[in-house]
Amino acid sequence: MAKLACASHILVKTKDECEKIAGKLDQGENFSGLAKKFSTCPSAKKGGDLGEFRKGAMVPAFDKAVFANGSEDKKYLGPIKTKFGFHLIQVLYKD
Repeated sequence: MAKLACASHILVKTKDECEKIAGKLDQGENFSGLAKKFSTCPSAKKGGDLGEFRKGAMVPAFDKAVFANGSEDKKYLGPIKTKFGFHLIQVLYKD
């Protein structure tokens, strides 16, 4: 089981906004570009890049999604609701 992951995310306030951005991803738009444009997280400046983090370092719903089996094989995960808002998550790798 993976204990380390690297991921990027897009954080927005509403599920509706999150789903609209997911639609743009489904149409082939760039995750990093959409993060820079829409994400409310300070990581937006880096295209949503959160870098590497250990299992348990993120809030539970985010952590559960990232470390789920096969999460790294999906184009993106979400919408995932946390106390911060709604996330779209791109798992870059797990180790």
